[in-house]
Amino acid sequence: MIWLILIMTFFIMEGVAWFTHKYIMHGFLWVLHKDHHTHENTGFIEKNDSFFLIFATPGILCTLLGSVFGSDISFAIGIGITLYGLCYFLVHDVFIHQRIKWFRKSNNRYFKGIRRAHYMHHKHRGKEDGECFGMLWVPFKYLKRVKAQK
Repeated sequence: MIWLILIMTFFIMEGVAWFTHKYIMHGFLWVLHKDHHTHENTGFIEKNDSFFLIFATPGILCTLLGSVFGSDISFAIGIGITLYGLCYFLVHDVFIHQRIKWFRKSNNRYFKGIRRAHYMHHKHRGKEDGECFGMLWVPFKYLKRVKAQK
């Protein structure tokens, strides 16, 4: 049961990330996300990185509360959120944006599709007219384009 909650939380986080990216990061908190699209900041740290702390907080709190009060459900939710955050970091910051020079190339169709979808998101420099707000779920049209390129 606990594993099911952890896995469900992980997958639900993709919807949370999509919603938050589209309506909050490209909405009232655009002031923090803007430098990620416009590359105004030339340093390693962007204002956009503050979202790491914002998004990590619920995972940390659920894990701590689960540990302190012995709630397996809260602990599983916290771990699910944290694992999603780790995957998001590895895909977004490491694989796509190469902020850390690991995983430089991949011939995997799924990873090529993720990269293509994210580049389509970044072709829009402003907060309007965006597309592809999720991270791990790739719209099929990008997977089809990758397949067609082979």
